[in-house]
Amino acid sequence: MSESPEEHLSGFVIAVDGPSGSGKSSVSKQVARSLGYGFLDTGAMYRALTWWCLHEAVDLADAGAVTTAAERFPLSIGTDPDAPTVQVDGTDVSAAIRETRISTNVSAVATVIPVREILRVLQRRLISDAGRANGGVVAEGRDITTVVAPDAPVRILLTASEEARLARRSKELHGAADADAVAATRSQIVDRDKADSAVSEFTVAADGVTTIDTSHLDFEGSVEAVLQVVEAARG
Repeated sequence: MSESPEEHLSGFVIAVDGPSGSGKSSVSKQVARSLGYGFLDTGAMYRALTWWCLHEAVDLADAGAVTTAAERFPLSIGTDPDAPTVQVDGTDVSAAIRETRISTNVSAVATVIPVREILRVLQRRLISDAGRANGGVVAEGRDITTVVAPDAPVRILLTASEEARLARRSKELHGAADADAVAATRSQIVDRDKADSAVSEFTVAADGVTTIDTSHLDFEGSVEAVLQVVEAARG
C-alpha cells in the first residue's frame, strides 16, 4: 500500500534538490554533519537500483522489467553522513555505483515513472527513520523538494551555472578541469540532466523553495548559505 504524502515526516527535514554538479551531495553531507543530523542521498538509491538491474541482467529498455526489479530491490542504505554506505543484497556497492557504467545508464532507470513511485515511498520511510533517530535529516536528490518531501520545513534548490557544474564534476571524476576533462564529463552532466528533466523539475524552484546559486561560492560558502536558511527557518 502506497504511503500518503499527507503523513507527517519525523524530525526536522531539510530537502535539497538541484542539477548534477551543483554541489548538493557534498554540501548536504556537511550540513548534516554540522547539525548532527542524518543524511540521505536519494540519487544513490537510483544508482544502486541501476547496479542491481545490470547485475541481474535486466533489460533497461524494458520498463516493466525494471519496475519488477525495483519491487524486489534488496537495498540497505546508511544515513550516517560520515559513513553513507550503500549495500545491495549484502554487497557493498558504495564505490561501484559511482562508476561511469552506472552514470551512463542511471537515467534509463530513473525515468521510469512506476520506479520513481516505488522509491518515493521508500525514501519517505528512510527520511522519517533518520529524522526520528537523529532529530533531523538532510535529504538530497531529484524531486526531493516537490514530490518526495514537499512537506519538509526547509526546502532548497542548489543551482550553479553549467560551466561551474562541469568544472566541479570534472575535477571530481578526472582530477582536472581542462578542456579534455570537461568534454569527457559533459555527457554525464548535460545529457543526464536533459533525460531526467522529462520526469523531474530541478532547474526552477517551486513555491516555498529557496534557491541558492553556488556558481561563485566555494564549498564552505555553499555550506554556510544552506545553514543560514536552516537557521532562519528554525528561528
